[in-house]
Amino acid sequence: MKTNFFIILIFLSVINPVLAASEEVDPPREKFVVVIDAGHGGHDPGNSWNGFKEKGIALNIALKVGAELEKIPDIKVIYTRKSDVFVTLAGRAQIANKAEADLFISIHMNGHKSQAQGTETFVLGLHRNQDNLEVAMRENQVIFLEEDYEMTYDGFNPNSPESYIGLTLMQEEYLDQSILLADLVQKNFTNINKRVNRGVKQAGFLVLRETYMPSVLIEAGFLSNKSEGTYLNSASGQAAIAESIVRAVKDYKSSMNLEMLDHLEANPPVELTQEPEKAPSDVFDGITFRVQLAATGKKLDPSPRNFKGLVEILRNKEGKLFKYYYGGTSSYSQVQDLHAKAKRAGYPDSYIVAFRGDEKISVNEALKTKMK
Repeated sequence: MKTNFFIILIFLSVINPVLAASEEVDPPREKFVVVIDAGHGGHDPGNSWNGFKEKGIALNIALKVGAELEKIPDIKVIYTRKSDVFVTLAGRAQIANKAEADLFISIHMNGHKSQAQGTETFVLGLHRNQDNLEVAMRENQVIFLEEDYEMTYDGFNPNSPESYIGLTLMQEEYLDQSILLADLVQKNFTNINKRVNRGVKQAGFLVLRETYMPSVLIEAGFLSNKSEGTYLNSASGQAAIAESIVRAVKDYKSSMNLEMLDHLEANPPVELTQEPEKAPSDVFDGITFRVQLAATGKKLDPSPRNFKGLVEILRNKEGKLFKYYYGGTSSYSQVQDLHAKAKRAGYPDSYIVAFRGDEKISVNEALKTKMK
């Protein structure tokens, strides 16, 4: 993302002005670009409960968010839709990618047969439990209204849990920033709007998979809960929700400035909402995923004291190098959790690898293996 590139460039110019002067770089961007996506629209109504219609409420909130952000001189707002029209999921992402946006924010309303209530903000990832999968499946159903959806989304089937494996690969480099924005949104909803906080979560939303920038999908409440639906359908409720999103964008933008880096490094990373699951649903037959921490010519004792407290370290001699791996699981979602833990422990350059028996294979190849 260009914002990050500019920050790195400034840092390099301070420590090595000769190096910085010798490189040709693009001029800094004048505007911080935010794409606001009102979910659904046109012949896709979204959730409809108690007479409340998701597509209209989402559009109202999106327009309010955009109107407030447009008052800030160095922010440029782009909408995926400004009226009751149908836009494909791929089309929404294309708008953001073409604009080289700094943020993509998709606004939705939830619904459930129970009287569930509260807000939740999603980043792209494997579903952590059945509820998250159901939310993603419901939102992804819209592709059935598109022509040639099988070709557009490479055979993705919203009703097949197997289709959701590997969705994180496209957005992985923006995950930390997406989580930061999602956390800011949720804190505002909780502290300012006094809504029930259902947390920052991961699930397989197609509209997030297709974007190439930090991206979140906001479920601003449950229309199926009559009290919450009434709040979301009201002008005052929509204005309050919009203001919380605007504040989150402002705070996120400020956090990207150089003077905020020390503050960010002093704070622990945001933890995704943990939801217990009896057993992972994405176990791949004959595959072991691990996190590679390091490769070196030194033969180290694979004990926690040498690996910042991490346990279950495997040392393997490969050619002239010793490679050190953390953990081992046949579940891709579980190895993602291990990878996040490794990065928090101080291994930002660690990455996920896969083995079939003793043979190292690519992660993409492993994800094509039949699940148990």
